[in-house]
Amino acid sequence: MDTIRIIIKDLILHAEVFETVTAKAIIQSLPIEARPHEWGDEFYFEIPVKMPLDETATTEVGVGDIGYWPPGNALAIFFGPTPISNGSAPIPASEVNLVGKIKGDAKVLKSAKGAQRIRIEKA
Repeated sequence: MDTIRIIIKDLILHAEVFETVTAKAIIQSLPIEARPHEWGDEFYFEIPVKMPLDETATTEVGVGDIGYWPPGNALAIFFGPTPISNGSAPIPASEVNLVGKIKGDAKVLKSAKGAQRIRIEKA
């Protein structure tokens, strides 16, 4: 299993990346720098990967999950409820391919809201 580093504002988090075709395509495209968009407690940003939904596709994600959202060719990092959540669990806008999981407390990403850049790189 590969490990990535997520750098946003003064935070550095590590995440495990799963052994899927989508996840491997993302690893091969690293490093990625982008301007993150926010949707509730989710950062998402376009990446240079174009993949369809795969066997991991789901709308059931948890805090700390990292998903690939095919409609936007985007990576989504979930750290709390989204606008369509009806509790504390995040709910994506539509199905995402699960590609990884943040190690540790992903809720610290709340302090990075308003960030202008996010960087994803191999650890």
